[in-house]
Amino acid sequence: MVGREGLKSESEDLDKCFEKLMVFGGGIRGTKMGSVGMITEWKDIPMELLLRIVSLVDDRTAIVASGVCSEWRDAICWGLTQLSLSWCKNDMNNLVLSLAPKFTNLQALILRQDKPQLQDNAVEAIATYCHDLQNLDLSKSFKLSDCALFALAHGCPNLTKLNISGCSAFSDTALAYLVEFCRKLKYLNLCGCVKAASDKALKAIGKNCNQLQSLNLGWCEKVGDAGVMSLAYGCPDLRALDLCGCVLITDDSVIALANNCFHLRSLGLYYCQNITDRAMYSLAYSRVKNNHEIWKSVKKNRYEEEGLVNLNISQCTALTPLAVQAVCDSFPALHTCAGRHSLIISGCLSLTSVHCACAVQAHRTANTLLHPAH
Repeated sequence: MVGREGLKSESEDLDKCFEKLMVFGGGIRGTKMGSVGMITEWKDIPMELLLRIVSLVDDRTAIVASGVCSEWRDAICWGLTQLSLSWCKNDMNNLVLSLAPKFTNLQALILRQDKPQLQDNAVEAIATYCHDLQNLDLSKSFKLSDCALFALAHGCPNLTKLNISGCSAFSDTALAYLVEFCRKLKYLNLCGCVKAASDKALKAIGKNCNQLQSLNLGWCEKVGDAGVMSLAYGCPDLRALDLCGCVLITDDSVIALANNCFHLRSLGLYYCQNITDRAMYSLAYSRVKNNHEIWKSVKKNRYEEEGLVNLNISQCTALTPLAVQAVCDSFPALHTCAGRHSLIISGCLSLTSVHCACAVQAHRTANTLLHPAH
């Protein structure tokens, strides 16, 4: 929480800023500033100018400014739509409890923490007062329980982006309940949510969140083929999917994604050691099969922009060079060359012969320079 000494210091800084504003406006207090009228005190600043000033300062200063006078409080609380409290290292929970009833027009709220501070009552306050919220970051909130997700389900149905990575106490029942109400979700980070991210929850996501574009399931060891296949069938607009450390998935998951998610651009399969060449060939074939989309991209000169641009198959030791090369050849935006690594194959010593087109061209150019034709 911002302490008394901090408030005093911030208020003194605001007074200095006001003196400067008076100088720039006409030299002394009481000077007319165009059609604005007489500005002799902080409260005389027009709302439009105040909100412009607040947009240029950090969130901590904006909160302090809202305590200058009732006019400022009303204006800032009405006009502020984005707020981050990640700077608060102590007592974030009480700060949220005090601010939520005031900042009711918030659309984005970042509550990322270095150490767990938030409790269920803070999230319940957010759900009670901030019904327009679209973007919420609760990452590393280890103290939160299912009650927090139940509250968000009823109070924040307009969420499009939710980060609950590291919230290891949430259950799959609570997550499945949440997505029944928050059907507009496009970005969902569940990395490390080992209890919440299960096939049961993924089936609910596939059923309710057909606008989903990005999903992080990193190190969610309960995720299996049934859950990923439900995503593939229910979320055709999926653009980014991180399955790193999901050790239960097999080729069936990748094949379902290749056959249904034609907009997929980033796929993380790190340490998914059940993945074989069959999965790679399905990705390569999906590029050929989707000829209509490819032709439209060619006409718009966007061929390289379509399809996979990032693929992480590190530690997928069952893969062979021929299959991975087929994927690399099918998606020109995948690179193995220095400085552009987007096909990540670390830990796969058998794949060192796989190269992207520009790496091959660079090798040929180097050979030509070293051995010019006579």
